[in-house]
Amino acid sequence: MKNSSTYKATDVIAGFECRPGIYTLNGASAMLHAVNFTIHSSKATGCSVVLFRRGNTEPFAIVPIPDSYRIGDTWSIMIYGLDIFEIEYCYRFSGEYAPEKGLLFDEKKNILDPYARAVTGQSVWGKKAPGDGSYHGRITTDKFDWGNFVSHNIPFSDLVIYELHVRGFTNSLTSGVAHPGTFDGVIEKIPYLKKLGVNAIELMPVFEFDELYEERQHDGNLLMNYWGYNTTCFFAPNTSYASKVEYNHEGDELKNLIRTCNENGILVFLDVVFNHTSEGNEDGSVFSFKGIDNSVYYMLAPNGKYVNFSGCGNTMNCNHPIVQQFIIDCLRYWVIEYRVDGFRFDLASILGRSEDGTPMENPPLLKTIAYDPILSGCKLIAEAWDAGGLYQVGSFPSWNRWAEWNGRFRDDLRCFLKGDNGMAWAAIQRITGSADLYPPERCHNASVNFLTCHDGFTMYDLYSYNTKHNEANGWNNTDGDNSVTSWNCGYEGETDDREVMGLRMRMIKNAFATLFFSRGAVMFYAGDEFCNTQFGNNNAYCQDNEVSWLDWSRLKKFREIHDFVRDMIAFRKKHEVIRHATNEGAFGFPDTSIHNTTAWNKNTNDHDHVIGVMFAGKDQKGNDDAVFIGINAYWEECSIELPALPEGYDWNIDFYTFVPYKKGTDFNALIYRNGNKYSLKPRSVIVASAIKKLGLYR
Repeated sequence: MKNSSTYKATDVIAGFECRPGIYTLNGASAMLHAVNFTIHSSKATGCSVVLFRRGNTEPFAIVPIPDSYRIGDTWSIMIYGLDIFEIEYCYRFSGEYAPEKGLLFDEKKNILDPYARAVTGQSVWGKKAPGDGSYHGRITTDKFDWGNFVSHNIPFSDLVIYELHVRGFTNSLTSGVAHPGTFDGVIEKIPYLKKLGVNAIELMPVFEFDELYEERQHDGNLLMNYWGYNTTCFFAPNTSYASKVEYNHEGDELKNLIRTCNENGILVFLDVVFNHTSEGNEDGSVFSFKGIDNSVYYMLAPNGKYVNFSGCGNTMNCNHPIVQQFIIDCLRYWVIEYRVDGFRFDLASILGRSEDGTPMENPPLLKTIAYDPILSGCKLIAEAWDAGGLYQVGSFPSWNRWAEWNGRFRDDLRCFLKGDNGMAWAAIQRITGSADLYPPERCHNASVNFLTCHDGFTMYDLYSYNTKHNEANGWNNTDGDNSVTSWNCGYEGETDDREVMGLRMRMIKNAFATLFFSRGAVMFYAGDEFCNTQFGNNNAYCQDNEVSWLDWSRLKKFREIHDFVRDMIAFRKKHEVIRHATNEGAFGFPDTSIHNTTAWNKNTNDHDHVIGVMFAGKDQKGNDDAVFIGINAYWEECSIELPALPEGYDWNIDFYTFVPYKKGTDFNALIYRNGNKYSLKPRSVIVASAIKKLGLYR
C-alpha cells in the first residue's frame, strides 16, 4: 500500500475528494488514504471510474475523470475515502461507435481494467455471475511472505518438465487430496512429483479465464472451455482455482504453490496466451480491450472484421507498441510478484507477426522479451507455430534466449517408434539434439523434447488408438489433430488381450526411454507416467469430467510404467553426458556417435528400423562415462552391435523394455549377447552404460 498522505485532494467529483493520479502506475493501486486508477486509450473521448459495493451488480457511484486529469492518452485519478475491502470497479469510455472503423465505444458498457490484479464475476467454477455478467476488478493488497526465497537456476538441458492442468490434476476423487481441483490440491501432490523426479511443472493457463465461454450441451453433458486458453484478464489469477475465497488477497494460494515448489527444487512455468482473448470476433463480447482501444489491441481487416491467426476468433496485435508494453508489463508482474521461473507462449508465432499480419524477421516484441532485464533469468519457451499456417520450429527468432516446443521431435519419433519407413535418420537427429534444426550455439538451450502434451493423445492412448475419438466434443469428430502417428497395437481401444496390452506397455516404455535419452529439455503430460487415458479423445479442451481428470487409481494398476519413468528420470540425472556435451571425451569416444546395427555405422536407408546412439564424455567430477541406446522399431527380432569398450570396462544393460520392468532386475541375464552384439526382441529398446568389468555376460 503506497503512501498518499503527501498527495492532497484538489477537487470533489461525484461526492468524492479526488486529485490527478500517478500516471505511470497502471491499474488500480491502494494508497494510504486513496486508490489510484490509471488507464490508457488513444481514441476514447472520455473515461469514468465505475464503483460497486462488493457483490453488487449496480454501481453506487460513477466518477468521471476530468479532461484536466488526462495526459496524452492516459487518464489517472486518485479517489479518496474508498474501502478497498468493500468495493469493486470497472471503467466506462465514451467515443465513436463505428465497427467498420474498428471503434466500439459505448459509454453505458462496463469495461474491465486489463491491469486488474483480481477479477470478480466468476469465482466459482462453472457458475455464471449474476446480473449482466460484466466483470469487475478488485484492489489487492500484497502481504505474502516469500521468506528466504531464492530462485533455482536449473540449466535448460537438465529440465524435466511436467505439464499439468490445475483442475484436472486432482479433481477426481481418486486423487485423494483434501482440496481437489485447486492450487492447494497441486501442493498436496508435490511429494509425489518430487519422488517422480520432475524439476519443473508447467501449469496450463491460470490467468482468469471464462470456462463458460461458448458453453453448450451435447448428449446431456455440459461442455465448456475447460483448458482455459481464452484469457479474460492477464494480470489476475483464476480465482476458481483457489480452495477458499481470497478477498483482496487473490493469488496468495498460487504464490504458496510456487513457494512450496521452490522449497522442493521444482520450478514453475506458466502457459501464457497472448495471441488472443475471450472477447472473440465481431460476434463476441465487448468487456475489456474492445471497449478501450479495439483497433489497437486486435488485428483488424480494413472493414473492421477480426483477423484470426489464433483459430479462436481474434488475434492480438502484439507488435503494436501499446500491446508490446502491456505484454512486457504483464510478464514482469508475474516474475516480480509471483516469482515465476518461466513461460510457455501459446501459438507464439503470432507474437512475431507485424500489425498487418505478415511474419517479421526480427520481431520487436520477441527481442524485447529476450533482452528484458527483469525477465533475464526466466526460461522462455515458444510454441513455434500458429493457426494461420506459420510453422517456425527450428527458425523461431531466438536471440539465443527462446527455446521451442520441438514439434519435429514429437512427430518424427512417433513415426519411427511405430515402425514407419524412412524415419531412422530423422530419429537420430532428434535424439542427438536436432542439430539439423538448431545451430551449435543454440543446441544446448533450444529444444523442448516431447512426445505428448495436453494437445493430442495421452501416452497410453497413443498406443491404444489408430484414430481420434472426439465424438463427445460435439463436432462429429471433425476437431482435433488428424495426423496418423498413433498405433493401437492391434486392437482399437480398451482390451483385456494380454498380448496387445503387453505390446502397448512395451511401446510406452520405448517412448519414455527414447524421450529421456535425448539431448534437450524433456517434457511429458501429467498422468502419462501411470497410463492415464482420455479414451481416445485427442482434443479434450471442453471435457470437464473423467475424460480430462487424472484417474489416480491407474497408478496402482500401471505401477510398472510409473517406476520405469521414475528410474529413467533418475538415470538421466545421473548421466550428465545424456543431457549435454561435456568438455572431454571418455575412452577416446566422441561426444556423440551413431551405431546402426553395426558399431560406428552412421548410414541409414528408408528401410532401417534399428538405430543406436552413444553419448560419451567426462562428468563434472571428472569421471569417464558412456551411455548407449539401442532401438529396434521393427516387428521382428534384430541384432545391434555396441562399440567396444577399453580393457577393464563392459556394458551394463540398465533398461530392456521387452521384459517387465522392476527396479533391480538384472537385464543382462535376460538378453542374448554374443560379444558386443545384442539380440533385441521385436519393438524393444535397451539403455546401457559403461561400467568397470565385474564379470562376463552370456
